[in-house]
Amino acid sequence: MHPFIAPVFSALNGIILGKEQSLRLALACLLARGHLLVEDLPGVGKTTLAHALAAVLGLDYQRIQFTSDLLPADILGISVFDRESGQFRFHPGPVFAQLVLADEINRATPKTQSALLEAMEEGQVTLEGATRALPEPFFVIATQNPTYQIGTFPLPESQLDRFLMRLHLGYPDAAAERELLAGVSRRELIRDQAPLLSPEQLAELQAAVARIHASPALLDYIQALLATSRDSGHYRSGLSPRAGLALLQGARAWALIDGRDHVLPDDIQAVLAAVVGHRLQPRDADGLAPETLLEPLLAVEIP
Repeated sequence: MHPFIAPVFSALNGIILGKEQSLRLALACLLARGHLLVEDLPGVGKTTLAHALAAVLGLDYQRIQFTSDLLPADILGISVFDRESGQFRFHPGPVFAQLVLADEINRATPKTQSALLEAMEEGQVTLEGATRALPEPFFVIATQNPTYQIGTFPLPESQLDRFLMRLHLGYPDAAAERELLAGVSRRELIRDQAPLLSPEQLAELQAAVARIHASPALLDYIQALLATSRDSGHYRSGLSPRAGLALLQGARAWALIDGRDHVLPDDIQAVLAAVVGHRLQPRDADGLAPETLLEPLLAVEIP
């Protein structure tokens, strides 16, 4: 494992127990400059994961609790008239942080969800005719409850596509759950956790991800995956070019975590479900089940 990343991963693994694969994917997502969606039942550690990442990476952190009456101004900010100066003064909202936790994002209305679109895609916010840059780095970690639960609004495809990866944490295994029950509070561990990366080191790792080599044969493999998603007839719509770029960036970050300077087909397969699972829908209601959704892509020949 990369020497800068090994202590970060070890610290996260001590807070979020028994979820090594999910933690590696979350780190890969942030190193690839992507946004992360964590979808699961309440109480399995979604919010704790966001807190832990902010603490370990030393990022300025804000949490937004999404509710049905939340307004875009509650996220982006608002201008208030200042009597002393005789001018309107902008008060930035919680989106102006390096890591923003959009907690239970699908409890807000689509109008409020859309307030994050420009921020997630372009790293800026346009309000009242003025464009304001967001901090660097800027990450959104959103959590959402299953759509069958009461009071949820499904995320539109345009919003889902802004997330580089989607994760499911699931229940811990028996050993991890026993350690969780017998151990100290996760909040105490996060509160006592010192940052393990400086902003300069994080920026260096992100720049290193872009330099990881991807051979022409590997790019052929990614294109074959995209073509299969579009031409196989199994999906309502195929993967976009943005999905291909996300797949490549996620695989590069996965290779960096492993301490390699080149991407392998195994790296593509390691991040495939997290990158494309939320971007694909079966064409027919009676078609591919969630557990078999990626079978046509996994059948693509590996170079």
